[in-house]
Amino acid sequence: MRFRFVEEHRANFRAKRMCDVVGVSVRGLRAFRSRPASRRQRSDMVTLAHIKEQSRLSLGSYGRPRMTEELKEIGLDVGHRRVGPLMRQNGLSVSRIRKHKVTKDSDHKFNIAPNLLDRNFTADLPNQKWAGDISYV
Repeated sequence: MRFRFVEEHRANFRAKRMCDVVGVSVRGLRAFRSRPASRRQRSDMVTLAHIKEQSRLSLGSYGRPRMTEELKEIGLDVGHRRVGPLMRQNGLSVSRIRKHKVTKDSDHKFNIAPNLLDRNFTADLPNQKWAGDISYV
């Protein structure tokens, strides 16, 4: 984790100075750079390639549980606790598309009250014009 931090910020600061700050050796940093990927990292790269492919095929609609099931169907032995972080780290999220829900029926056949005020709310005498809002009903 520390070596990865040093590598990410090496364009802005000297490597030796950052190694001193985070408490690692420069020799350890060189070993980190030349070290091959671990078995877990290689497995994650293969799993991630399959996740990206399944996400593309599902048009981005598969979340962690369904993605895990799809990967198991194609023969990968992975759990949802591995699939979730891989998806999150690589910016693969579900894009939900909801149908438009109609909340108002303007085409009804009920009687419509006439608009007597016609937005003229000023009155000559008190109690001539009354207005109210019943939209909460």
